[in-house]
Amino acid sequence: MKAQQIRETFLDFFAKKKHKIIKSSSLLPKDDPTILFTNAGMNQFKNIFLGLEKRSYKRATSVQKCLRVSGKHNDLEQVGKTNKHHTFFEMLGNFSFGDYFKEEAIEFAWELITEVFKLNKDDIYVSVYEKDDEAFKLWNKNIGLNSERIFRYGKKDNYWAMGDIGPCGPCSEIHYDIGSEVEKGDPSSLIESGSDRFLELWNLVFMQYQQDDKGKLHPLPSPSIDTGMGLERVATALLGKKSNFDTDLFFPLIEAISNLSQREYPSHDEQDIYVRIIADHLRALTFLVADGIMPSNEGRGYVLRRLIRRAFRHGNLIGIQEPFLYKLVGIVSDIMKDSYPELLTSSNYISKVCQSEESRFSMTLSSGLRTFNQYIEVAKKEGKTKLPGSKVFKLYDTFGFPLDLSKELAEEKNMTVGEKSFYEELEQQRQRARQAWKGGAQQKGMKIYEELKDLSPQYVGYEKEKVSEAKTIALIKKGKKAQELSKGEKGEVFLSQTPFYAEAGGQIGDSGILKNPHFSAVVEDTYCPIPELIAHKVEVISGKLKVNDRVEAAIDVSRRKAISSNHTATHLLHASLRQILGDHVKQTGSLVSSTRFRFDFTHFAPLSSSELKQIEQLINEKIREHIAVKTKITTIEEGLKEGAVAIFEEKYGEQVRMVTINDFSKELCGGAHVHSTAQLGLFKIISEYSVAAGMRRIEALTGEEALKHVQDTEELLDEVQKALNSPKKEMLTQIGKLKDSEREKEKENKQLRQKFAHLKYGKIEKEEQKLKNGEKIKAPGKAAVKVHEVQKVKGISVLARRADGLNSSELRGLADSLKQKIGSGIVILGTESGGKVFLIAAITKDLVERVKANELIREIAPILGGGGGGRPDFAQAGGAKPKKLDQALKKSYSILEKIIK
Repeated sequence: MKAQQIRETFLDFFAKKKHKIIKSSSLLPKDDPTILFTNAGMNQFKNIFLGLEKRSYKRATSVQKCLRVSGKHNDLEQVGKTNKHHTFFEMLGNFSFGDYFKEEAIEFAWELITEVFKLNKDDIYVSVYEKDDEAFKLWNKNIGLNSERIFRYGKKDNYWAMGDIGPCGPCSEIHYDIGSEVEKGDPSSLIESGSDRFLELWNLVFMQYQQDDKGKLHPLPSPSIDTGMGLERVATALLGKKSNFDTDLFFPLIEAISNLSQREYPSHDEQDIYVRIIADHLRALTFLVADGIMPSNEGRGYVLRRLIRRAFRHGNLIGIQEPFLYKLVGIVSDIMKDSYPELLTSSNYISKVCQSEESRFSMTLSSGLRTFNQYIEVAKKEGKTKLPGSKVFKLYDTFGFPLDLSKELAEEKNMTVGEKSFYEELEQQRQRARQAWKGGAQQKGMKIYEELKDLSPQYVGYEKEKVSEAKTIALIKKGKKAQELSKGEKGEVFLSQTPFYAEAGGQIGDSGILKNPHFSAVVEDTYCPIPELIAHKVEVISGKLKVNDRVEAAIDVSRRKAISSNHTATHLLHASLRQILGDHVKQTGSLVSSTRFRFDFTHFAPLSSSELKQIEQLINEKIREHIAVKTKITTIEEGLKEGAVAIFEEKYGEQVRMVTINDFSKELCGGAHVHSTAQLGLFKIISEYSVAAGMRRIEALTGEEALKHVQDTEELLDEVQKALNSPKKEMLTQIGKLKDSEREKEKENKQLRQKFAHLKYGKIEKEEQKLKNGEKIKAPGKAAVKVHEVQKVKGISVLARRADGLNSSELRGLADSLKQKIGSGIVILGTESGGKVFLIAAITKDLVERVKANELIREIAPILGGGGGGRPDFAQAGGAKPKKLDQALKKSYSILEKIIK
């Protein structure tokens, strides 16, 4: 049975058991700051399990794409070394939200694996939590499994908790024996140790307790079920293979990698591990880029960068020296096309992203490895077994080496790395990224909102701009529940019904007024602290508001209209980008305000002025066509069938709102929109730029703001025309003439500065015999600058001197001139400017076998409080200690004494 058949069989089985089939969510979890990536099938149902969200169904089933590369669930280090661990994998799951429990979950699992998948019952073993007598009895008595095949394990292996506080309970795991030839021994011990002989096929989690902040367990009123079965592992079992990598999910990739490296697989050596790592990481990077992640040094992008670079390096280890991963993306897309057809349309784009990152890394890898080996050599000479974290950070910062790459390289040399000091060095650089993922501040105040989760306020903003008799159902002041808010106080108000749109989908929240005869308050913002709970952030202007008071709630209508205009414009822009640039374009983010909007999307190159013009023309054409903007409520499945675009970062419920602009645009969206495209009036792009590799941003205006921008631009052009004293049509010609004139003057200025530099610092008396004899030769200008004179070091002429007032370009020109005059020798020049110091070392070609400029600079740079590098014949350094320049120049002679061969 192939992978696609397994997916279909699993979903069909549970659909017949009255489970709702739910589409896989993105690898980017929505509204969950506690995890970087979706790492389990239950992630998209988390709020249902927590009681924060209700759905019409109580049973669900899904095939969820997952990634485990960080935090508690991190399989990265095991990938390739075992036959069953992966970064990216698919989890088959069935879920019960207060419906069936242990008995049915166990019966369903047994029926599927033995009667449908027809796995040999004699090869199946089960583990249960050591104190879960009920589960043991169900397996033993109801299912008829021999007690010798049921193992009791502790909390480490057979207990699950959502967190320190929240739902938890025991779990039962189903294990499959793929053959004693893999490893002989006691099944219970082998399973507990994680032997490759046993596949952990399916984990059945029985959520039956609520753990409080003191660790005490309370029975849940509605126990639930959360199960997960790895597709890759069940495929191995059903195909009778010994490794997940031998299944149809991996083997086409393995073959392609083997062909590129010109090696057999399996070869039963260490290089087999490298092939498996590459195959695994290729799947992960393909899905990450498809879901909108781009390589970067922060958060999710950093994980993607690590995976690409790790896979690339392992390619080097099996003989592939050029970028190659990008060539294999299409194979991943082809393997997965039946379940994830979007990969086919994005394949070229994903390849480009991958190729760019590989190329960048390949340029620094060889030099980085040389530096790494130097660090290792020094550490070993000093008798150390740990590479300092400061050196590891330098590899990261200078050469883009992820920490795990340095760890692997060190491990190969029987060394470890100083992780603690690495992270200390990284602290400031990555502080913002880490804060973005901590989620601590968001979680800290969640408890108070969870206490209000059953309030269920009604949003009526699609139909109404004002509600006359909204009941105040709760108040929050200073982070605590309150009974009243008085004049001058700020707080949050919760109403029984509201026309205020809460910030979501990139659209900012509404503002407006709450009032009654005895009270008035300004609503500054509206948002949802937890799903479906609408909070109005207010400042009381007059009177007092109490719980149960009735108020009139009215939004700022003109502001809402402007926001609606901009939101509809994002839909027109998205459709236009896909039409003009291609289907690979995906929205990755947006911010819709009343004055402007920004739109982030995947695309690999800057947009040309012609493309931007086409986009503007197309959107303004749609505005002039006066197209009706229609909305309807449907299911996500029906919406997608009708061709609606779903935005990856959004989280959709059962019922979705589809916004349609004729046959031009169709998106799932809960935001505010105009009734006709004509209401936008005018559309104008004001900027387009890169926000990350492969990700672009457009900022644009509509309506009055767009018109004002055009008028302001016209006014500026008029002012420029007056200043140039030229007709508009000839303005560019006139500006060109001015620039040519400026370039000529700059050229003259540069020549004068070079003459000055050579006059002041570049004269050396023509006393060849004195040079040969190593006698000192004085240069002119001694009264103006302190000069270190030409000296002989191991028979080589060396000139080290200051050259203040020159920039780096002039310093290099002077060094070339002095080298010519010396004929054969070393020139070291230094200058200071603006509290910084700059130093160069130039060596004539005939001497580079005896001494190297980059080695010299590396020794001198620390004196100046900086660093540097370069070529054997030319190198440079910068530093923050200009007062140390004379010391550094003087020290260069003794350094040369040591390093000249």
